Amino acid sequence: MRVEAGVAAAVLALCGSAVAHAESWAAYRIPETGTTVDIPASIFTEDAGKPDGHGQRFRSADGRADLTVQAVPRTGESPAAFLARKNPPSGIVYKRITPHFFVVSSVKRDTIWYDRCNFSVRYVHCVLINYPAAEKRQWDAVVTRVSHSLGGS
Repeated sequence: MRVEAGVAAAVLALCGSAVAHAESWAAYRIPETGTTVDIPASIFTEDAGKPDGHGQRFRSADGRADLTVQAVPRTGESPAAFLARKNPPSGIVYKRITPHFFVVSSVKRDTIWYDRCNFSVRYVHCVLINYPAAEKRQWDAVVTRVSHSLGGS
């Protein structure tokens, strides 16, 4: 039993180390909206389609994580009103709302979901990330860099 637990921990550590030390990053830009964000290109290697509005969805090669970069026209709503209209799931673990952005995060079925949207005059610029909850510590630096790099005009 102890050997199995040790092997599982080693596998998680190996998987997590690839996440924690993303080897390459790329600046992703949505030309139509001016949205910019750094994405870990060595993690999100697969095209996962288009979101509503402008942007791109990406998926990890193993399918356990995904990232969406999205921009939609701003209708004049405040970040709080925009978030309320999206009807987020109950049980939000982290929520921060300012006049210029919001961040929400929680856990759903062993997956952490993280959404950040920044508000410019014309657009709402968002990143949405889903990843295994068991690897939270390994993902913290990745999520922080993606979140802090999100911009838009």
